[in-house]
Amino acid sequence: MKFEIIQANKECKEVLANLMQFYIYDFSEFIKCDVEEDGLYGAYPLEDYWIEKNHRFPYLIKQNNKYVGFVLVRLIETAERNYYSIAEFFILKKYRREGIGKAVAARIFDLYKGQWEVYQIEGNKSAQIFWNKTIDEYTKGQFKERIENGRRIQNFIS
Repeated sequence: MKFEIIQANKECKEVLANLMQFYIYDFSEFIKCDVEEDGLYGAYPLEDYWIEKNHRFPYLIKQNNKYVGFVLVRLIETAERNYYSIAEFFILKKYRREGIGKAVAARIFDLYKGQWEVYQIEGNKSAQIFWNKTIDEYTKGQFKERIENGRRIQNFIS
């Protein structure tokens, strides 16, 4: 499967913001979110990805020169530990169930070696199935899973 993962620079912010509208639309069935007076969902804080360059990593995904999604990665540093997390992950519906999401996730895990924590909200069963299967295959079953604060969380080392 051919696809590109492109680290999004600030010039890509508009493309990412546009794709984010589709993501929020899909996600709106799980969270209380409505469109605003202009018919769009509220702006996601994308600017943080270019301010906190050592802790936030935005990527666009292309297949056959067409945008098919994005992934936002965070490095979270606490007094107890440091770990990477998928902040947001989105593949347009047209391209789902073709293996691109799983392949993109594996490449992102390979780019950022170390401790990972990936979570899904409890009501999003399709995301839970996707991440559980993807992480299980990537780690060959070497991950831990827990439920905490209404979220299903997988921990593993890439």
